[in-house]
Formats: sequence, structure tokens, C-alpha cells
Amino acid sequence: MLRVIYMGTPQFAVPPLEALIRGARPGAVLAEGYEIVAVITRTDKPVGRGHHLAFSPVKQVALAHGLHVWQPGSLKRPETIEALAAYRADLYIVTAFGQILPQAVLDQPRYGTLNIHASLLPKYRGVSPISEAILQGESETGVTIMLLDAGIDTGPILHQRRLPIAPDDTAETLSAKLAELGATALLETLPRWIAGEITPQPQDESQASYTRMLRKEDGQIDWQRSAIWLERMVRAYTPWPGSYTFWRGKLLKILKATALSEEQSRLPTGLPPGTVHRHTHAGEELLAIACGEGWLLVSHLQLEGRKAVSAAEFLRGYPQIVGSVLGSSS
Repeated sequence: MLRVIYMGTPQFAVPPLEALIRGARPGAVLAEGYEIVAVITRTDKPVGRGHHLAFSPVKQVALAHGLHVWQPGSLKRPETIEALAAYRADLYIVTAFGQILPQAVLDQPRYGTLNIHASLLPKYRGVSPISEAILQGESETGVTIMLLDAGIDTGPILHQRRLPIAPDDTAETLSAKLAELGATALLETLPRWIAGEITPQPQDESQASYTRMLRKEDGQIDWQRSAIWLERMVRAYTPWPGSYTFWRGKLLKILKATALSEEQSRLPTGLPPGTVHRHTHAGEELLAIACGEGWLLVSHLQLEGRKAVSAAEFLRGYPQIVGSVLGSSS
């Protein structure tokens, strides 16, 4: 029977693990079935004021299904590589694991190491492909099952599935859809790969692009940008790092917004970017914020130290925001 080790950490890695668990019995995916001999995830992290240890989403699922969980930390240490080899696994499967595996680990399983990546490689390699696809205005994205090599998302492609990006998708909603699609694609790939029916296809390096780790400061809004760009930014950076500006020295989170071109609106023109205007659209009271091009219609926001509210609620509590110019933290 095929021996499988699964490596993953966040919620994105949960649906593929659950799919593997469901498909383990003989005949479900492979005629002879397979055994998940270990689930490897990050070490537990202290969270909150009490600093209690929090299990990763993958660990929680693995324990709930009685799977063996191993949390070795770095897989680059010689003693860890040796301990991993002792499992005698035939296949490693990696999803959002958070480590680059050394060649000594990749060389261990006879069927190699499969990876689920949340983009249509070679586009959007790296750690934030979902956010970047939304930010760049892509109409579709997808998942890639690839054979891992020592590079960053550079391995040959085994299978891809495409997915349209909805106009209201955030990084959070799109991540959930892609996680489920990744689970489907993995189970489609597994029997064909084990049977030797897939020829790995090298990536076209001329089409490659890279994403980077998002930082909190990436979420600060530049009102000189176009409204269309800022609408995508709000969606791309939900839930992390969030999109924010400043009003009267306090941080103001923009939680939900849509773009309105100057041609579509009857709003005044020539105002400094960041200027707040009261606007009613489709019967809903909104904050209209002037941008370098067009207007950003904000429907939900949150002032520092306060709860998230609708624009109408915010205007009732803070009518003086109308006419303000947002953006300065001083």
C-alpha cells in the first residue's frame, strides 16, 4: 500500500487533507488504497494575552481523524531529514507548508513530492498568489499540482484547474474556493501520477512572475491611485493586511468598497484625493472618497478602537468626516 506524508499548516491546506482522508480506502482513489503515515505541520504557536498554544488548522483536522502528527520544526537539520526518511513514505504532498524543502528531503520518496499552488503557474509564484491575482485585476486564477524541486514554485506541472474570479471575491473567499479546487485537482492527479500516466511539463520561465510576503504597511491606501485599483486592493488585502487610511490621527480601516468612475457619478470634480463626500447610491448612504481617478464608495469601515459599522452608521456618529481629507497619520 502507498505510504503518504502530508505537509501543511493553514486553513488552505485543510480541504486537500480532508479529501486525502476520505479517499484513503482501497478503490476510492487508488485501487490498492493508501495510508497517511504522518501529517507534518508547524510547531504550536502562543497566541493571545494568555499566550496559550494554538494548534494549526491542519493539526486540528489530523488529530480529529486519529492521524499521527509530527512537528519537527525545520526540515533542514540532518537529524530531522534522517527521522523523516525513517517513515519510508512513497509520496510527500505539500500544501502551504511554509518551508522550502531541501533536496535531501525531495529525493526521499520514490514518487517525489507533489505541491498544490494557488495560481496558474508560472504566473504568481511565491507566497501571496491569491492576493496578487485580485490586485492585478485577473478575471481568472486556478490551482497547479506540480512536482516540487529545490526552487520556489519552479517545478514541472502535472495538472491545472482554472477558476473565475468573482467581482466581489476577496482573498479570503477566493482562498476558500481554491482550497476546495486544490483538493479536487489533487485527487484527479494522484491515480494518474502513480500509474505513470502523467509527463511533467516544464514551466515557461519567460512567463514567470513572483509575489512576496505581504506586510502591514502594504495596506496603507494611497488616494492618488485610481478608484478601480483601490477597490481591488481592498478585496485583495481582506483579511490581511487589510486596507487602511488615517483620519484625525486615528487609523481607519476600509472594509468594503466599490469603484465609481467620474463619468458615472454626479460628484464634484477637482477635489484633492482623499476628500470625503456623502453620497447615496442605490438607496444606500455611503462615503464617497475622491481618488486620483474616480471615486471609492465605502460601505463598511472601522475606526481605531471602535467596532466595524456601515457607512450610514458611521456618518450618524461622525458626520464631521464629510469634507475631511484622509491619509495623514499626524
